[in-house]
Amino acid sequence: METPEDQAPETRRRRRPEPTPVQRALSLLVRREHSRKELTRKLTARGIEADAASAAVERLAGEGWQDDVRFAEMLVRSRVGSGYGPRYIQVELETHGLSAAQVTAALATFEGDWRELARDLVVRRFGPDRLVELAAQRKAADLLMRRGFDGDAIRAVLRGLPED
Repeated sequence: METPEDQAPETRRRRRPEPTPVQRALSLLVRREHSRKELTRKLTARGIEADAASAAVERLAGEGWQDDVRFAEMLVRSRVGSGYGPRYIQVELETHGLSAAQVTAALATFEGDWRELARDLVVRRFGPDRLVELAAQRKAADLLMRRGFDGDAIRAVLRGLPED
């Protein structure tokens, strides 16, 4: 059996050089948006020193490849599309290391009505009829609470506010 040393130089596979921290960060960013905190954490989990990971993230942020505002807006759109409420989204944004001002600004990008979103979620789950049974109302309320809707939205949906 031939070993790589016995093969002709042109038939040997060249090893790729180890990617730089910036290259690794960029490869994560081309898949989807990441917050600075999340990107730094992923880089350090892949064996990159914390200082090098922070420097790489700073460089990419300075060049426009990473943007916490863009990340936050993407996350809000994604979670709203999945039927999550403002409190759930707020907590998730905070876990990504975003400031209170960034969280507030991102939530303000949602131009819809949170109550209507809650109503649509309940209709999808429980059907278009009003929730008359107490057990069904409790299930709907529990669902909306888990999804991050406030008490006002939950009461409005359970009372069956007319469509606007």
